Amino acid sequence: MRVILCEVGPRDGLQNEPVTLEPATRAELVNRLVAARPGRVEAVSFVRADRVPQLAGAEEVAAAAIRRDGVELSGLVLNERGWERFRATGLDRVNVTFGATESFNERNGNATLEAALARVEAILAAAAGVPVTVTISVCFGCPFEGRVDPGVVAELAAGFAGRAEVVLADTIGVATPSAVRALVERSGAAGFHGHNTRNTGYANCLAALEGGARVLDASVGGLGGCPYAPRATGNVATEDLVYLLEGEGIETGVDLDALIAVSVWLETLLGRRLEGYVYRAGRWP
Repeated sequence: MRVILCEVGPRDGLQNEPVTLEPATRAELVNRLVAARPGRVEAVSFVRADRVPQLAGAEEVAAAAIRRDGVELSGLVLNERGWERFRATGLDRVNVTFGATESFNERNGNATLEAALARVEAILAAAAGVPVTVTISVCFGCPFEGRVDPGVVAELAAGFAGRAEVVLADTIGVATPSAVRALVERSGAAGFHGHNTRNTGYANCLAALEGGARVLDASVGGLGGCPYAPRATGNVATEDLVYLLEGEGIETGVDLDALIAVSVWLETLLGRRLEGYVYRAGRWP
């Protein structure tokens, strides 16, 4: 088995950090990550700077990003304005996201679920020739509405079958492996985006693969969290996930030593110990 690791550190990883890194530094982060050869790096998010100042200057980051064969550069958008900004950068893939519940869409995108779906459809219609990922947030639990009906998520995912890569997100880190495996199987989703808020993220990633997913999101050092989801802490750490997968005989194509070096560098930039473990313990020979 081979999986595509989507490195979301420059976007999801930094959006909830108290330290705001300048675009040039974030571009350097992207380039260091690209050199580690994940299948994909989510380099930027085209959101309003007044709402998420940590991600301001997306165009500058995209312009300074180094391209490498075999590594896609993607950008996240929430609406048509974000799509227009994305299109001007020439990045490889667009990731359009919405929530599985009314409340999360209102808090995160200032829209109803119906309006959020209409935005996704508009971007899909405009993105002819551009690979599209549709990420459905809060698939397993919403910070405002509690448990989410798996049938609702499966129905939402089915609406994009054959038109986009669908990724199911455990945005607040409440899922457990059996729920992840079952929902990936039921929905036919291509990918899983897990948070390790309650220390189930790595087991959930393995369960997603068992359910048929072949794309896994992860964040260098375990950085991450959603500013509109209270107590949603970091993603699974990319280097920890690579160590786990490769130990299980699952190919990632990632240079683990290079990835560990990125986390060591980030620790000095952010001035704190990161949530990941492998960058501190080192790889096993």
